[in-house]
Amino acid sequence: MIWKLKYTPVLLGVILCANNGFAQKRIVDSLTKVLNNTASDTARMSIYSALYDAGDEKEKVTYGVLAVELADKILEQTTDKKERKRILKEKVAALIEICFYYSSKKENVKAFEYLDENLKAMEKAGDKDRIASILRSIGRFYFKCGIFSKALEYNLKALPIYQDMEDTDNIAQCVEFIGDIYKNQGNDSTSLQYGLKAVDIAQKMKSNDRISIYYSMVSERYSDLHDTAKFHEYALKALKVEMQKGNKEGIAQVILGIGEGYIDNGYYEKGLEYIQKSLSLWNEIGDKNEIAYCLGRIAKIYRKQNDYPSALEYYFKAYRIYREINTKSQINYSCLRIGEMYLYQFRKYNLAKAYLDSAIVGTQTTGQLSYFVDGYNSLADLDSLTGDYKAEARDYKKYIFYRDSLKNEMTSQQTVQVEMNYELNQLDAKDKAEQAQKDIQAAADKHKETMIIWSVVGGLLLVLVFAGFVFRSLRITRKQKQLIEIKNKETEEQKKIVEEKSKSILDSITYAKRLQDAIIPPISLIKKYLPESFVLYKPKDIVAGDFYWMERAGDNILIAAADCTGHGVPGALVSVVCSNALNRTVKEFHITQPGKILDKVRELVLETFEKSESNVQDGMDISLCCLNTKTNEMQWSGAYNSLWYIQNGEMKELPADKQPIGKVDKPQAFNTYNLNLQKDDTLYLFTDGYADQFGGPKGKKFKYKQFQEVLTENAGKTMEEQMKTLDEVLNEWKGTLEQVDDILVIGIKV
Repeated sequence: MIWKLKYTPVLLGVILCANNGFAQKRIVDSLTKVLNNTASDTARMSIYSALYDAGDEKEKVTYGVLAVELADKILEQTTDKKERKRILKEKVAALIEICFYYSSKKENVKAFEYLDENLKAMEKAGDKDRIASILRSIGRFYFKCGIFSKALEYNLKALPIYQDMEDTDNIAQCVEFIGDIYKNQGNDSTSLQYGLKAVDIAQKMKSNDRISIYYSMVSERYSDLHDTAKFHEYALKALKVEMQKGNKEGIAQVILGIGEGYIDNGYYEKGLEYIQKSLSLWNEIGDKNEIAYCLGRIAKIYRKQNDYPSALEYYFKAYRIYREINTKSQINYSCLRIGEMYLYQFRKYNLAKAYLDSAIVGTQTTGQLSYFVDGYNSLADLDSLTGDYKAEARDYKKYIFYRDSLKNEMTSQQTVQVEMNYELNQLDAKDKAEQAQKDIQAAADKHKETMIIWSVVGGLLLVLVFAGFVFRSLRITRKQKQLIEIKNKETEEQKKIVEEKSKSILDSITYAKRLQDAIIPPISLIKKYLPESFVLYKPKDIVAGDFYWMERAGDNILIAAADCTGHGVPGALVSVVCSNALNRTVKEFHITQPGKILDKVRELVLETFEKSESNVQDGMDISLCCLNTKTNEMQWSGAYNSLWYIQNGEMKELPADKQPIGKVDKPQAFNTYNLNLQKDDTLYLFTDGYADQFGGPKGKKFKYKQFQEVLTENAGKTMEEQMKTLDEVLNEWKGTLEQVDDILVIGIKV
């Protein structure tokens, strides 16, 4: 939030200290001292604003509330229109930030109640300008939260207020924003209509301040609707306005927009022509960020036209500028695109890896999940092309992890929107109930006044009339009471329905866990055939994508640790399919050799998913062991998940095949390894959840090397002690961080 400060000499000194790098706490302490020595409300308002900007999260909302309260006091005392407008603007900005704070704490109802109370106060005071401003502020908040229907509702409430006030500038801005809302709802044609309305209003005002913005908006909408002629017509109108104003930045921005419109509609030559014109202007202006952006767009055009040398050249030009101005996110983006080109177009694998690794390391600071997805996907392809299949498995798993994380983030945002809608509907219901009670009370007061008037005028007649009114009033009150009880009952029933549905969903998932538990062998059964063993099983959610499986075939014990795509309910559904395929392979087709089991399981899983009309890409990674309990001979096969075993105190590994149980481009038969075990040899089957858990002092992954060290150091303990140690080490590593994936480790001592 930007605050306009009236700096006193002391306050100016504090700000200069901040610019010279003093710690944030020292800035707050200095501002607090200034505040204690300042009596002027206007100066205190400025200091509160500065404290709000400098404070931590809790201090921000504290000083923001104080700023709002002081703004109300100043507004009551001043009649200067310019000063009132400035203070009102600061108050509305503070309200929005406070609203965002409470929303970030998931206190959505409190956030909206705060704004709603201020809106009611403005309506009571009859201050139309402030009412409209708050309505638009609430609309902007809904827009940022992605609840576009509510954003539209509040802006449509603000619009007629501005129309009554004949405030044409705000009318145009409100109309423009309504157009943006319709755009985000996917309604391009209605968005265009509002853009044209904004243009019409601005033309009547004969003001060039914002009309080029509206022209550009209309131009963009015509581009979205693929009306190239109209797109070009309004873009040129915007350009003409900016040229009349002599605004070189505006001219460059409009020309850039024209170029991007041509690119989006597939006219690459025209797009290139305009982007280069815009680049020339930005070079004159000296705006390095815009220069780099234009260079990146030119690179994209050349790449679309398959002119890869030119594309790479311009990506490098953009990259160098972004490094010069230290724009980290764009540095990462440029490295990502350069790495992709070296990989796919030039086949220069060392350079590709260098730039892809740089993009991923940089993104660990900036945190764009989509960059991780693209980066690890490209690295997995590079590993495959260079024959480094172990690295390919590692990078592909990271790609899957970040891809699922990105999907989960989007799902989480959608869930927050649903929760907010529910909470806000509850708030609306509360407001309606309160209004109904006020209306009832107002009606009762009116009847009471009528009865008093008749008592003065009527004498004895009034006694009879009064008695009649009393009787009627009692009957109405009784009905009103019944009405209130009915409304309260309806509200309670709605609340009960929501609670029942939430409970029903949770019960369904809990029941699904019981069903999933039914396909997992009980620990007692595993102990019966493998007495010296343990199973560390920690699902991330109620149900899991990881599962363990065991089956007996004569003297052979088949046991597996499996990791299905995803976790939670989706992963659990895939696990049912895969577990069923394992059971059928052994019991129905009588296959006991691990490699052949995995071949058949893949066939059955693909057969199941091919029945769907959707292109299902799900499957599983697995480590499958067949142990003869009499001869101690073991056969093993794995899909991405290896087998570790300790023999004579040394950790050894059987490598897995680099292909999942699922759909792949070039499927190969799974290998089967044979191993003669000795007494006290220990086997470990596992999924990737333990090694991938984030934690420790730097919040990094536990990793496989450290996992092996824990197993080796504790190999001499009993299996129960080993499991307890693994669990304790994991919990200590994880600390306060959440579990990121299902965890499964199986240990077997011969």
